[in-house]
Amino acid sequence: MERADRATLRALGFKDAELKALDLWDVADDDPANLAEAYLRRSKKKDTLSTLREHLRELCRKAKDERKQIRHVWFEQRSASKAYVRREEFENATAAIIEEGKSKTLYAWRTDRLSRRGMGAVDRLIDQMEPKGARIVITSEGLDSSLPGMRMVFGILADRAREEAKSISLRTKIGGDAHKKEGKWPGGVPPFGLEVVDGKLCHKESEYSFARNYIAVPLLHGVVPGDIANALNALSIRTRKGKLWRAQTVIALAQTPSWAGLIPDRERATDESGAAIDKWYKKGQPLMGADGHPIKCGVGVVTFAEWKQINAKIESRSRPGTAIGDRTRGVRQAKTLVTNILKCPRCKGAAGNGGANYRCAARTNQGPSVCLGFATARGRLDRAMASMWLNHIMSLSPESPTIHQIARDWLSYENPDKEARRQAVTAALDSALSRQLKLNKEFFLGTSANMDEATFEDLRERVAKQIKDLKAELNELGKAADLTPLMNPKALAALWEIAGIEGQRALLKAAVKEIHITPAKGVGDRTPIEKRLKPAWKDQHDARDVDGALKAVERSTDRRKARKMFVQTALTA
Repeated sequence: MERADRATLRALGFKDAELKALDLWDVADDDPANLAEAYLRRSKKKDTLSTLREHLRELCRKAKDERKQIRHVWFEQRSASKAYVRREEFENATAAIIEEGKSKTLYAWRTDRLSRRGMGAVDRLIDQMEPKGARIVITSEGLDSSLPGMRMVFGILADRAREEAKSISLRTKIGGDAHKKEGKWPGGVPPFGLEVVDGKLCHKESEYSFARNYIAVPLLHGVVPGDIANALNALSIRTRKGKLWRAQTVIALAQTPSWAGLIPDRERATDESGAAIDKWYKKGQPLMGADGHPIKCGVGVVTFAEWKQINAKIESRSRPGTAIGDRTRGVRQAKTLVTNILKCPRCKGAAGNGGANYRCAARTNQGPSVCLGFATARGRLDRAMASMWLNHIMSLSPESPTIHQIARDWLSYENPDKEARRQAVTAALDSALSRQLKLNKEFFLGTSANMDEATFEDLRERVAKQIKDLKAELNELGKAADLTPLMNPKALAALWEIAGIEGQRALLKAAVKEIHITPAKGVGDRTPIEKRLKPAWKDQHDARDVDGALKAVERSTDRRKARKMFVQTALTA
């Protein structure tokens, strides 16, 4: 039997002989107390693998000294400071300890390799591990969360790692701004038809003639983007990623300032409180210099005057609230039930909203050279699909995985503010923990001359209460919602009637993978739409199971009785 992480270890550059020497060859199968998880991280792909291999060697030496075996090596290339970046491998490493109980130790080379999100993130992780008898070990800094007094040291180093991340971000921004002011390419992928040489945009030989003759010139003559995309596809000219052209692709290309050889302007996003976050949005306008003119970055496919002319033509045809030339459309409200779930009978691609009809999205966006397309009345198809969904749900047992999935999806849809609240509480907890750390440092190091012991105790108790309350709320937000009220087909059927189009979409997507439709026999085909629809249900073979339903009810009743008896016993004890 082969280790699950062997492919990762070989990709890091380890030879089989060294893996055997490091005790990373055989599958680790021992008592969880003798096993450990190892976590490696790098921020960018350009970072050397030699450093990562040395990190892992040091973790292996530490494991050998402690007479433990590394069960799994988790590696990922992710930012550890950005709250919106999900670190799947880090979550898997901690879940193996906290949720699955496969091991009791998490090894990391340095605190900033573990997390750059501050004391709050590390403190919560320690809180989750302590009840499990687990610990975090940082080899280069000699930290062990199971030792007395180590929590404060972890907090200091975690906050230092977060401040380092801010410094790196600031230095990067200053360097980027300086490059842009000097007319140097700020980074990223240049648009189709151009490439970057010595920090300047120039014509890309293999793409420029297509970009100029088949996109720029037709746009200047008023050809609509959909026809341009169709012509490119018909000539087998593909995008840089080898994909078919779409009308939206042509519009996006035409609207980017860098296509005219200019530096694009960006705007930093903010959170709910107005604080800047590490996300940026393109304004669709060139960056202006101190002289009031756009800053050039080499040559473009079009001139600045041509770029303005093309965008004026696109804006004259723009439709508010749509993707056609409207940069301020925001989030559009759903109007259709099966968009993207319904498949074109010819190309098997997604169908989209075509006004009164559902139409092939490929035919609409990429032209008839890609697909001849189809069209069917939207209203009658939505009504037919709603009826088929209800009939299918009523045929399922309460034990069906689909029923459970629909219930979970509905609760997520019904309560979209829960995740936002969780992030707000997390930020507040980080702030409270930082204040607690600063308070302890000021008192014990004597950096605050006006703080006596009584003042310190009063402030310490207040902060401790805030931290306790925030942790309790965070734990409540992390609990799974009660699905019992929705564990019934009749309840879900009633819910459908009041859900509205967006809610019905959420309910439908939880039950069906995709919907296929057979082509009409001709114009005015009177075949009932229900006979032409073939939904691919997620539980195609799930028939109604009366015995299973009764057993589920009995188990639910037994659980309620057991909980009631436990509470009564606890109260009388």
